[in-house]
Amino acid sequence: MKEDVVMTLLRQVQSGEISVEDARTALDGAALTREQLEAAVDHGVFNEPAPGTVVRASLSPHGESILILLVALWGVLWTLFWAGALAYGLINNWDQQLLSFNLGMVMLTLIIMGIVYLKYVLPDVVIVKHRGGKYITPNDPDKWKQYEV
Repeated sequence: MKEDVVMTLLRQVQSGEISVEDARTALDGAALTREQLEAAVDHGVFNEPAPGTVVRASLSPHGESILILLVALWGVLWTLFWAGALAYGLINNWDQQLLSFNLGMVMLTLIIMGIVYLKYVLPDVVIVKHRGGKYITPNDPDKWKQYEV
């Protein structure tokens, strides 16, 4: 993806190199007409990319955050707790309502961990691939076989 002035400023603001006010001051004179904006949006949306192109949906978030590691650790510990309670309840013939609650909590914790993984760890990158053309053999009536039932 081509680095332009706006993307460079966004990265610098994100890393803390410059303040938001300084970035606004740098972009103070920049303006787009409605036609330029629509042309830019149409170019990014309606032009079909070439095969093998890497398309980024947005700036990919960082999965190295301490908060992400804490959520993962929290999820693993609670999943082990609820799964252990479920196994213990199965052995000791607990009521179905309590067993289903434990199973639901296991599934809910795994779903939360999956959502956090998809949102904050997995990068927003798509590699464009196009399907190849299908090869259809020509019909050759001489090779047909007549089957009698």
